[in-house]
Amino acid sequence: MITWMQRHNRYLVWTIWVATIAFIGAGFVGWGSYKYGSKASAVGAVGDIEISNAKLNITYQNLYERYNELFKGKFDEAQAKKMGLLKQAFDSLASQAQLLNLAKQYGIVVGEQELADYIAGMKGFQENGVFNRQVYNTYLQNRRMKSSTFESILSDELTIQKLLNLIESPAVTLEKETVASALSIEDKIGYTVLSPEAMSVTLTDDEIKKAWEENKDKYLTPQSYALALLWTNTEDINVTDAEIQSYYDKNSFNYVSAEGSQLPLESVKPIVTRDLRIKKGKKQALLDYIAVKKGKKNPSETKTLPLNDPTLSKEIWEAIGQNSVGTLLKPKVVGSRYVTVKILKTIAPKPMTFDAARKSVEAQLKLVKSSEMMDQKSQEILKGIDSADLTKSDYIRLSKPVTLSPLNSQESLQFIQKLFTSSGKKGIISLSKRIVVYKILDQKMSSADTNLTDSVQNETNQIKKRVFENTLFKSLNEQFPVKAYAKGL
Repeated sequence: MITWMQRHNRYLVWTIWVATIAFIGAGFVGWGSYKYGSKASAVGAVGDIEISNAKLNITYQNLYERYNELFKGKFDEAQAKKMGLLKQAFDSLASQAQLLNLAKQYGIVVGEQELADYIAGMKGFQENGVFNRQVYNTYLQNRRMKSSTFESILSDELTIQKLLNLIESPAVTLEKETVASALSIEDKIGYTVLSPEAMSVTLTDDEIKKAWEENKDKYLTPQSYALALLWTNTEDINVTDAEIQSYYDKNSFNYVSAEGSQLPLESVKPIVTRDLRIKKGKKQALLDYIAVKKGKKNPSETKTLPLNDPTLSKEIWEAIGQNSVGTLLKPKVVGSRYVTVKILKTIAPKPMTFDAARKSVEAQLKLVKSSEMMDQKSQEILKGIDSADLTKSDYIRLSKPVTLSPLNSQESLQFIQKLFTSSGKKGIISLSKRIVVYKILDQKMSSADTNLTDSVQNETNQIKKRVFENTLFKSLNEQFPVKAYAKGL
């Protein structure tokens, strides 16, 4: 899933953007943040449209949250940087800007009343089915977002929706019949799967040490910081049931299920109580911050922590990275507490000793060696595949993927998709970690779907949509070239 998203992010991300408002119902929390200069500055331009830093940051946050959900809460800024998440965010806005330029050419606009009606109709801003201005304003305040920025995002979204609705071209009967025929092809194959763990890799101490010596610059200690921390607890702050009820009523849109429905107070009362205590504890945290700043109060502890250590939040680590030694950061929430952080010292990464790096070096070297062995073995199997002992499958088809042992469902789907787009009767298909050597034993055409079922129609529409998107953006790239004002975009 992640590999596909990275490979096709230019088209995927602007599609995600059209559904930007979905993060209201999901309780957008703003993990991840990236800023270039001032909020008012532009980071790029496409045709007549500038890409603002504010929108880049919002888009980055939205993408960060989506990846964090896919990684089950274990996504961090280091992974975001490795995957080029900032560029993905910029590319999504660039694609959006190209579409908006095209909409402008066609005279497609969204009126003020149309935008107001859309916002008023959003369930996240309603109470008892009626738009509530206070809920709307509270939402914007909690996200530190100006109404003009939010409304500009929605206006762009609606404009793009209008454009896409006008130029959308559903599949015609001939196209559906062609896809139905392709989806009815069935293959029976013989195959064998090669896995890294099945490769017998033996490494000597000399090989491991040589690999470390040749790649010392790749095995570094993490960037670390010596920090003075002052914690301000909120667990003991007294809150009444009436206060909890009032806080919940004003912020109920933050407490929703995975399906987007509002959760009753009874089921989220501990969370609401914690949030209320955090809100009430902010004043004391600021007083503690001022006391430290004036030298009237000492930090709770001094710690040396590697960058992105879970002791602190991602927001705090970002602030640490943007400030110099001696800076006292304003209090931020960590769990149910506030922490005021003073940066005492920056400790730069340095090459790890052989003993410290050994496990990482050995694991990487084994991965390389096993990959080489799999490549070599797969070629040997392919040469003698006609007499090889292969696992035989039932008839499989693209429209009804199955799990082929020992592959998991995702690997099987990837393999079957590659199988039905290859032209050879036998061959080698590489997956993320494994290699499959196969031979088609038999092929048949099952009865075509003469009724043109919904699944065939949807598949045809998706294929046509992908081809259309690819062609559209090739044209837009020529007509509205993207200009980036900052490095790395």
